[in-house]
Amino acid sequence: MIKTINLGYQYSKKVQIFNNLNLTFSPGKIYGLLGKNGAGKSTLIKNITGMLFPTKGISEVFGLVPKNREVSFLKELFFVPEEYYLPNLTINELVTIYKDFYPNFDTNQFNNYTKEFKIEKSKKTTELSLGQKKKILIGFALSANTKVLIMDEPTNGLDIPSKILFRNMINDSFKKDRIVIITSHQVRDLDELIHSIIIMNDGEILLNNDKDFIAKNLHFQLTDTLQDTIDLIYQEKVSNGFASIKKNNTNNAGYIDIELLFNAVLTDESKINALLN
Repeated sequence: MIKTINLGYQYSKKVQIFNNLNLTFSPGKIYGLLGKNGAGKSTLIKNITGMLFPTKGISEVFGLVPKNREVSFLKELFFVPEEYYLPNLTINELVTIYKDFYPNFDTNQFNNYTKEFKIEKSKKTTELSLGQKKKILIGFALSANTKVLIMDEPTNGLDIPSKILFRNMINDSFKKDRIVIITSHQVRDLDELIHSIIIMNDGEILLNNDKDFIAKNLHFQLTDTLQDTIDLIYQEKVSNGFASIKKNNTNNAGYIDIELLFNAVLTDESKINALLN
């Protein structure tokens, strides 16, 4: 389990990113941490991974404090940053050198990923495109089989077929004892992947709920005309009509339009949370 307790972080006395964040991430779930650029997502993730130290409160990962950087912590966490560096090695050399840091690393699993991504392991990282480098890092991250996997904007740089492969790989490798956190401002990329939705804006958590719970309480629909009903929570013009969110009066789970939900929460989170809390 990952916990943040009254977590705060500021770069300087004048620049506070967030304050008093209280979150819990449980094993067996894929979390979508959503927000606009600059919402505080990456800073939160870096506090959880131990790359930044909280200026207030604490974060814990399976009872360990990230800033202590203990071996027992590092071997069970893999972080895929948005910006990264790969040493000038062949892919085979890269795996040989770094796999031993992760006791559960599965070489066969990694080999299968490189085949699916159609990347030759004899190539040096300097010969790869940015998208290919991202694929290698994703493949290594999944093959490490750590208890915690955190990815910051992992679909950036991936083409549409690769995004589909990415989603399939995440689902196929997912285990009930694993926590996966994926940050993104491209919310549609995570639509069919995540179990729980967390929306951040300006360093605050605006929404934090499981998708199943949201689907049972909110009704998403597309209509030809503008809606004007008492149970209307939010609507917006889209290319083929009007997309809206209403209270779900049936208690039967329907589909969720995550992008529409995201826009609704950023517009007025109180209306959404009134039906979810």
